[in-house]
Amino acid sequence: MDKQDIKSAIEAILFASGDPMPAARIALVLGVGQEAVLECAAELAGEYESSRRGIRLVRIKDSLQLCSAPEHALSITRALERRRPPRLTQTALEVLAIAAYFQPVTRAYIERVRGVDSSYTVALLTERGMLEPCGKLDAPGRPTLYKTTELFLRTMGIKDLDELPPLPDLEGDDGAQKLQDAIAALSSGGQMCIDETEEK
Repeated sequence: MDKQDIKSAIEAILFASGDPMPAARIALVLGVGQEAVLECAAELAGEYESSRRGIRLVRIKDSLQLCSAPEHALSITRALERRRPPRLTQTALEVLAIAAYFQPVTRAYIERVRGVDSSYTVALLTERGMLEPCGKLDAPGRPTLYKTTELFLRTMGIKDLDELPPLPDLEGDDGAQKLQDAIAALSSGGQMCIDETEEK
């Protein structure tokens, strides 16, 4: 297959799928190498963006997905007659920041860093697909370990955790605030928001 055929096939597969599709699976179906798929996908993504198209091709780890351009979110919401989702709360951002930088983490670890009960927020973020269980800690009680998901990456507009801002110096009284600020800086380009009641 030539490059244009690969691009066309990628576009068709991702459009039909709607969900993230592993590049390795696309490569297997097309009979080409995974690197060729990723290269063509990157070119296709650039074409969408440079021509100001209404869709974007995003890479999440080694998976690919078609999604709407973020600048059209309000128009899409109005056209589909859906209530505009609220932004991530400060509480949710704090929990996600701790999980993103220190994963895998237990709920008890998150609570120790935050200094408050976080069971509601951890459960909510897990239910909404931003966090997921990833095993049990080898300790008394075998507490559940959590990590961030591909949906978290998409929400934050990054393709992998290596793109997170460098971990700030957490020493001093403002260490927790620095951690919150680091993840909050990413949330402005998010594709999804979460509603929740603030915990004290």
